[in-house]
Amino acid sequence: MKRGTLLFLSLFVFASCKAKRDVLTIKKPADTTPVTVKDNSVAKRYPAAMDYIDRFKDIAMREMDKYGIPASITLAQGLLESGNGNSTLAREANNHFGIKCNTDWKGERTYHDDDAKDECFRVYNNPEESYRDHSEFLLRKRYSFLFELDRNDYKGWAHGLKQAGYATNPKYPDLLINLIERYGLDQYDRKEPVLAKNKREERVATEIIANIPEERKMAEAKSAVAMKIYEVKQGDTLYSISRRHGLTIEELKALNGLNSDKLNYGQLLLVSK
Repeated sequence: MKRGTLLFLSLFVFASCKAKRDVLTIKKPADTTPVTVKDNSVAKRYPAAMDYIDRFKDIAMREMDKYGIPASITLAQGLLESGNGNSTLAREANNHFGIKCNTDWKGERTYHDDDAKDECFRVYNNPEESYRDHSEFLLRKRYSFLFELDRNDYKGWAHGLKQAGYATNPKYPDLLINLIERYGLDQYDRKEPVLAKNKREERVATEIIANIPEERKMAEAKSAVAMKIYEVKQGDTLYSISRRHGLTIEELKALNGLNSDKLNYGQLLLVSK
Protein backbone atom coordinates (compact mmCIF):
# COMPACT_ATOMS: atom_id res chain seq x y z
CA MET A 1 0.00 0.00 0.00
CA LYS A 2 1.43 3.40 -0.97
CA ARG A 3 2.01 5.90 1.78
CA GLY A 4 0.02 8.60 -0.04
CA THR A 5 -2.99 6.33 -0.16
CA LEU A 6 -2.56 5.25 3.47
CA LEU A 7 -2.57 8.90 4.53
CA PHE A 8 -6.06 9.42 3.23
CA LEU A 9 -7.38 5.98 4.14
CA SER A 10 -7.52 7.31 7.68
CA LEU A 11 -9.80 10.23 6.73
CA PHE A 12 -13.15 8.61 7.27
CA VAL A 13 -15.94 8.95 9.73
CA PHE A 14 -19.05 7.54 11.28
CA ALA A 15 -21.93 9.80 12.11
CA SER A 16 -21.07 11.29 15.53
CA CYS A 17 -18.50 8.56 16.07
CA LYS A 18 -16.68 8.20 19.42
CA ALA A 19 -14.03 5.79 20.61
CA LYS A 20 -15.69 2.57 21.72
CA ARG A 21 -14.73 -1.01 22.35
CA ASP A 22 -18.19 -2.55 22.08
CA VAL A 23 -18.62 -5.27 19.49
CA LEU A 24 -21.46 -4.45 17.12
CA THR A 25 -24.24 -7.05 17.12
CA ILE A 26 -26.90 -7.14 14.45
CA LYS A 27 -30.41 -7.81 15.72
CA LYS A 28 -33.96 -7.90 14.48
CA PRO A 29 -36.22 -5.12 15.76
CA ALA A 30 -38.19 -7.29 18.19
CA ASP A 31 -35.67 -9.85 19.38
CA THR A 32 -31.99 -10.73 19.62
CA THR A 33 -31.84 -13.16 16.71
CA PRO A 34 -28.76 -12.33 14.58
CA VAL A 35 -29.54 -10.95 11.14
CA THR A 36 -28.12 -12.68 8.08
CA VAL A 37 -27.14 -10.01 5.59
CA LYS A 38 -28.15 -11.20 2.14
CA ASP A 39 -25.28 -9.75 0.12
CA ASN A 40 -22.13 -11.65 1.08
CA SER A 41 -19.97 -9.10 -0.71
CA VAL A 42 -20.40 -6.93 2.40
CA ALA A 43 -17.60 -8.93 4.03
CA LYS A 44 -15.11 -7.82 1.39
CA ARG A 45 -12.48 -5.32 2.46
CA TYR A 46 -11.25 -2.50 0.25
CA PRO A 47 -7.55 -2.06 1.06
CA ALA A 48 -7.16 1.13 -0.98
CA ALA A 49 -9.41 4.07 -1.77
CA MET A 50 -9.34 3.23 -5.47
CA ASP A 51 -10.72 -0.26 -4.72
CA TYR A 52 -13.71 1.36 -3.04
CA ILE A 53 -14.12 3.90 -5.83
CA ASP A 54 -14.04 1.24 -8.55
CA ARG A 55 -16.68 -0.77 -6.71
CA PHE A 56 -19.13 2.09 -6.08
CA LYS A 57 -18.59 4.72 -8.79
CA ASP A 58 -21.36 3.37 -11.03
CA ILE A 59 -23.82 3.38 -8.12
CA ALA A 60 -22.90 6.97 -7.27
CA MET A 61 -23.40 7.99 -10.90
CA ARG A 62 -26.85 6.38 -11.00
CA GLU A 63 -27.84 8.32 -7.88
CA MET A 64 -26.51 11.50 -9.52
CA ASP A 65 -28.61 10.88 -12.62
CA LYS A 66 -31.74 10.41 -10.51
CA TYR A 67 -31.33 13.17 -7.91
CA GLY A 68 -28.57 15.52 -9.07
CA ILE A 69 -26.15 14.87 -6.19
CA PRO A 70 -22.62 14.94 -7.68
CA ALA A 71 -21.21 11.41 -7.85
CA SER A 72 -17.95 12.82 -6.52
CA ILE A 73 -19.67 14.06 -3.36
CA THR A 74 -21.42 10.75 -2.73
CA LEU A 75 -18.19 8.79 -3.22
CA ALA A 76 -16.18 11.15 -0.99
CA GLN A 77 -18.78 10.89 1.77
CA GLY A 78 -18.80 7.12 1.43
CA LEU A 79 -15.01 7.02 1.69
CA LEU A 80 -15.04 9.22 4.79
CA GLU A 81 -17.97 7.76 6.66
CA SER A 82 -17.33 4.08 5.98
CA GLY A 83 -13.53 4.10 6.05
CA ASN A 84 -13.32 2.90 2.44
CA GLY A 85 -16.09 0.41 3.20
CA ASN A 86 -14.05 -1.21 5.98
CA SER A 87 -15.94 0.07 9.01
CA THR A 88 -17.86 -2.46 11.08
CA LEU A 89 -21.15 -0.80 10.18
CA ALA A 90 -20.38 -0.97 6.44
CA ARG A 91 -19.11 -4.55 6.51
CA GLU A 92 -21.76 -6.06 8.77
CA ALA A 93 -24.79 -3.87 8.01
CA ASN A 94 -24.08 -2.52 4.50
CA ASN A 95 -24.49 0.93 6.06
CA HIS A 96 -21.97 3.23 4.34
CA PHE A 97 -23.26 6.57 5.62
CA GLY A 98 -23.99 5.92 9.30
CA ILE A 99 -27.73 6.53 8.98
CA LYS A 100 -29.65 5.66 12.12
CA CYS A 101 -33.13 4.22 12.52
CA ASN A 102 -36.16 6.38 13.14
CA THR A 103 -39.67 5.49 14.26
CA ASP A 104 -40.78 4.75 10.70
CA TRP A 105 -37.85 2.49 9.79
CA LYS A 106 -39.27 -0.97 9.01
CA GLY A 107 -36.07 -2.73 7.98
CA GLU A 108 -33.51 -4.73 9.94
CA ARG A 109 -31.61 -2.98 12.73
CA THR A 110 -28.29 -3.12 14.49
CA TYR A 111 -27.50 -1.63 17.89
CA HIS A 112 -24.24 0.14 18.59
CA ASP A 113 -23.02 2.67 21.14
CA ASP A 114 -22.68 6.13 19.58
CA ASP A 115 -23.98 9.36 21.16
CA ALA A 116 -25.89 7.11 23.56
CA LYS A 117 -25.74 3.45 24.45
CA ASP A 118 -27.30 0.90 22.07
CA GLU A 119 -28.34 3.35 19.38
CA CYS A 120 -30.18 1.91 16.42
CA PHE A 121 -28.59 1.91 12.97
CA ARG A 122 -30.17 0.76 9.73
CA VAL A 123 -29.22 -2.55 8.16
CA TYR A 124 -29.42 -2.88 4.39
CA ASN A 125 -29.51 -5.97 2.20
CA ASN A 126 -26.70 -4.58 0.06
CA PRO A 127 -24.62 -1.40 -0.34
CA GLU A 128 -26.84 -0.20 -3.20
CA GLU A 129 -29.70 0.21 -0.72
CA SER A 130 -27.44 2.29 1.51
CA TYR A 131 -26.54 4.59 -1.36
CA ARG A 132 -30.19 5.06 -2.31
CA ASP A 133 -31.17 5.76 1.30
CA HIS A 134 -28.37 8.34 1.52
CA SER A 135 -29.81 10.17 -1.50
CA GLU A 136 -33.33 10.05 -0.09
CA PHE A 137 -32.10 11.21 3.30
CA LEU A 138 -30.91 14.45 1.69
CA LEU A 139 -34.40 15.13 0.28
CA ARG A 140 -35.13 17.45 3.19
CA LYS A 141 -35.97 21.14 3.30
CA ARG A 142 -32.68 22.09 4.95
CA TYR A 143 -30.77 20.58 2.02
CA SER A 144 -33.16 21.81 -0.69
CA PHE A 145 -30.92 24.66 -1.87
CA LEU A 146 -28.22 22.15 -2.77
CA PHE A 147 -30.37 20.56 -5.46
CA GLU A 148 -30.46 23.90 -7.28
CA LEU A 149 -26.70 23.67 -7.83
CA ASP A 150 -25.24 22.15 -10.97
CA ARG A 151 -24.63 18.47 -10.42
CA ASN A 152 -20.93 18.93 -11.22
CA ASP A 153 -20.50 21.71 -8.62
CA TYR A 154 -18.81 19.55 -6.00
CA LYS A 155 -17.31 22.52 -4.17
CA GLY A 156 -20.72 24.12 -3.78
CA TRP A 157 -22.12 20.83 -2.47
CA ALA A 158 -19.21 20.30 -0.06
CA HIS A 159 -19.63 23.72 1.54
CA GLY A 160 -23.42 23.49 1.37
CA LEU A 161 -23.53 20.24 3.32
CA LYS A 162 -21.60 21.90 6.14
CA GLN A 163 -23.83 24.99 5.95
CA ALA A 164 -26.95 22.83 6.20
CA GLY A 165 -25.63 21.11 9.33
CA TYR A 166 -24.67 17.72 7.92
CA ALA A 167 -21.29 17.87 9.70
CA THR A 168 -19.98 19.55 12.82
CA ASN A 169 -16.33 19.38 11.79
CA PRO A 170 -15.33 22.80 10.35
CA LYS A 171 -12.90 21.01 8.02
CA TYR A 172 -15.59 18.75 6.54
CA PRO A 173 -15.84 20.61 3.19
CA ASP A 174 -12.04 20.62 2.87
CA LEU A 175 -11.90 16.89 3.59
CA LEU A 176 -14.45 16.15 0.87
CA ILE A 177 -12.81 18.45 -1.67
CA ASN A 178 -9.36 17.05 -0.85
CA LEU A 179 -10.54 13.49 -1.47
CA ILE A 180 -12.33 14.46 -4.68
CA GLU A 181 -9.29 16.19 -6.11
CA ARG A 182 -6.75 13.64 -4.90
CA TYR A 183 -8.59 10.74 -6.52
CA GLY A 184 -10.10 12.65 -9.44
CA LEU A 185 -13.64 11.83 -8.38
CA ASP A 186 -15.01 14.76 -10.36
CA GLN A 187 -14.42 12.73 -13.53
CA TYR A 188 -17.63 10.89 -12.64
CA ASP A 189 -19.71 14.07 -12.44
CA ARG A 190 -21.75 15.06 -15.48
CA LYS A 191 -23.17 18.38 -16.66
CA GLU A 192 -26.89 18.64 -17.31
CA PRO A 193 -28.65 20.36 -20.20
CA VAL A 194 -30.67 23.30 -18.90
CA LEU A 195 -34.02 21.70 -19.70
CA ALA A 196 -33.05 18.42 -18.00
CA LYS A 197 -31.82 20.34 -14.93
CA ASN A 198 -35.10 22.24 -14.66
CA LYS A 199 -37.16 19.06 -14.87
CA ARG A 200 -34.95 17.31 -12.31
CA GLU A 201 -35.21 20.27 -9.91
CA GLU A 202 -39.00 20.27 -10.17
CA ARG A 203 -39.21 16.54 -9.50
CA VAL A 204 -36.83 16.72 -6.52
CA ALA A 205 -38.62 19.78 -5.11
CA THR A 206 -41.89 17.83 -5.19
CA GLU A 207 -40.29 14.99 -3.22
CA ILE A 208 -38.82 17.42 -0.69
CA ILE A 209 -42.22 19.04 -0.13
CA ALA A 210 -43.76 15.59 0.40
CA ASN A 211 -41.09 14.81 3.02
CA ILE A 212 -41.54 17.98 5.10
CA PRO A 213 -43.88 16.34 7.70
CA GLU A 214 -41.27 13.65 8.33
CA GLU A 215 -38.24 15.94 8.32
CA ARG A 216 -37.99 16.31 12.08
CA LYS A 217 -37.95 12.55 12.70
CA MET A 218 -35.53 11.93 9.86
CA ALA A 219 -33.18 14.61 11.12
CA GLU A 220 -33.02 12.81 14.44
CA ALA A 221 -32.01 9.63 12.63
CA LYS A 222 -28.72 11.08 11.37
CA SER A 223 -26.51 12.92 13.82
CA ALA A 224 -24.10 15.54 12.58
CA VAL A 225 -20.70 14.12 11.74
CA ALA A 226 -17.97 14.47 14.35
CA MET A 227 -14.44 13.40 13.47
CA LYS A 228 -11.57 12.44 15.74
CA ILE A 229 -8.29 12.16 13.85
CA TYR A 230 -4.77 12.22 15.24
CA GLU A 231 -1.64 13.44 13.45
CA VAL A 232 1.43 11.30 14.16
CA LYS A 233 4.22 13.22 15.89
CA GLN A 234 7.92 12.48 16.31
CA GLY A 235 8.42 9.60 18.74
CA ASP A 236 4.84 8.32 18.54
CA THR A 237 4.22 4.58 18.47
CA LEU A 238 1.08 2.55 17.98
CA TYR A 239 1.24 1.68 21.67
CA SER A 240 1.46 5.31 22.85
CA ILE A 241 -1.30 6.48 20.52
CA SER A 242 -3.61 3.60 21.41
CA ARG A 243 -3.11 4.20 25.14
CA ARG A 244 -3.77 7.93 24.72
CA HIS A 245 -7.09 7.31 23.00
CA GLY A 246 -8.37 4.30 24.90
CA LEU A 247 -7.85 1.75 22.13
CA THR A 248 -5.90 -1.44 21.80
CA ILE A 249 -3.13 -1.66 19.22
CA GLU A 250 -5.23 -4.15 17.27
CA GLU A 251 -8.23 -1.79 17.24
CA LEU A 252 -6.07 1.12 16.09
CA LYS A 253 -4.57 -0.93 13.27
CA ALA A 254 -7.94 -2.25 12.18
CA LEU A 255 -9.47 1.23 12.14
CA ASN A 256 -6.74 2.49 9.83
CA GLY A 257 -6.08 -0.57 7.69
CA LEU A 258 -2.51 -0.87 8.95
CA ASN A 259 -0.58 -4.03 8.10
CA SER A 260 2.55 -3.16 10.09
CA ASP A 261 3.58 -1.21 13.20
CA LYS A 262 5.48 1.39 11.19
CA LEU A 263 4.24 4.98 11.40
CA ASN A 264 5.26 8.07 9.44
CA TYR A 265 5.65 11.58 10.79
CA GLY A 266 2.55 13.61 9.88
CA GLN A 267 0.46 10.50 9.14
CA LEU A 268 -3.24 10.91 9.98
CA LEU A 269 -4.91 8.18 12.01
CA LEU A 270 -8.53 7.66 12.91
CA VAL A 271 -8.71 7.29 16.69
CA SER A 272 -12.47 6.95 17.14
CA LYS A 273 -14.76 4.13 16.06
